[in-house]
Amino acid sequence: MSRQTLFSLSLLFLLTVLLSACTQEQQNKFSRGIQNWTGTNGVMEVYAGDKLVRRFIKVDKVSTALGTDDKQPRAYRYGYGVLDENLNMAADPGEKKVYFEVSDYSNTVFFESPR
Repeated sequence: MSRQTLFSLSLLFLLTVLLSACTQEQQNKFSRGIQNWTGTNGVMEVYAGDKLVRRFIKVDKVSTALGTDDKQPRAYRYGYGVLDENLNMAADPGEKKVYFEVSDYSNTVFFESPR
């Protein structure tokens, strides 16, 4: 086995051991950090009762708003995505990327796009 391969395997083993020693919350933060860097192809759906009223596609991430002075979490989330006006899960010509905010009290679902 070459030195480079041995070094790579040792590094991989060390990272695996270190990651397994982390708490679930630390692992989640690490995973979110990777997603923030690589991005996701998310979908944010907003419901009024049981009816879908808005859909945003190609959402990289949804963030929690923080106060300017006190840095406390606010009661809404925000992000950027394409407003899917005809709700067909595709970015059609004329549908543009927009900024959106959703309240913590809204009926929303955020998920990774299956397409």
